[in-house]
Amino acid sequence: MKALFKLSLAPGNMELRECDIPEPGPDEVRIKVKAVGICGSDIHIYHSDIGLPLRPPVITGHEFSGVIDKVGTNVKDWPIGERVTSETAYSRCEECMFCKTGFYNLCPERKTLGYWYNGAFANYTVVPAQNVHRLPENLSFEEGAATEPTACCVHAVNELTNIRGGDLVAVIGPGPIGLVTAQLAMVEGADVVVLGTSKDAHRLETAKELGALGTVDVFKENAVEVVNELTEGRGADVVFECSGSTSGIDMGLSMVRRMGQFTQIGLPGAPVDVDFEQIAYKELKVTGSLGSIWTSWDKALRFLASGRIRVDNLITDILPLDDWKTGFRKFEAKEGLKIMFRPE
Repeated sequence: MKALFKLSLAPGNMELRECDIPEPGPDEVRIKVKAVGICGSDIHIYHSDIGLPLRPPVITGHEFSGVIDKVGTNVKDWPIGERVTSETAYSRCEECMFCKTGFYNLCPERKTLGYWYNGAFANYTVVPAQNVHRLPENLSFEEGAATEPTACCVHAVNELTNIRGGDLVAVIGPGPIGLVTAQLAMVEGADVVVLGTSKDAHRLETAKELGALGTVDVFKENAVEVVNELTEGRGADVVFECSGSTSGIDMGLSMVRRMGQFTQIGLPGAPVDVDFEQIAYKELKVTGSLGSIWTSWDKALRFLASGRIRVDNLITDILPLDDWKTGFRKFEAKEGLKIMFRPE
């Protein structure tokens, strides 16, 4: 089969190679990959500035869906032919406080699909059966592949941040993560403003189509002033920072009201220099968000199946895996939104 490997810890060093089709272990299932999306962390892996454990040579890719085509000897509940997607926390210790309380995304021993274990930029991938989720019949494989980023947003918005109906929520960074985050905040009853740059013009238009109260091109308007005008000078009740940029983080800390909430979703990929004192001066509630847990996936699939969260209009490019360089280039150039591969 064909698979996209990260070959070493050095920047770049990714290559499409032929390799053997994997065999599932006793507690694993093998999935024929039907659709797999590019994540921002895949770009970080390419540039070797990711903060999670990486073990090359490794097949990359973790946002995927497909069909079970073989199961291990201990697997009884997953039939051949089932349409599925899978969580990415391939292994964890099961003994630490975080594993025992369901927050295995924070397990110090967690090893991730597409980082440490072979992932889904391939014709086939193998995952633990306990990680698998059934796809609702009304979701396409491409929508199914978008479950993973949706689950990450559910964890940040619905599980870690307390949004009240009528809150003014600012979402910085109108990529796929930002646009899903905006929709989830709207589901919670918030008015949402989405912020981006002039390069994000088409993404900001998509935000309007999805129901955002407003959008701001931060190159053309003073975003803090816009938010203050909407809130009688108070500032945003909640800020979700999805760009991972230093300027976005600083803007968010300036924009959020006193005693407001600031949730960091985007990964800068390196240490950043920001005005951290604002957290004390404003008595902010600040949290980071990393990955997802079982409840995030359960809610994400229900949101997608019900149509309350849309990802179909975020999928702008579907390419063969042979064109992975084109996909990565388009992602970094902000051409389109969610870019996916069909390995077959």
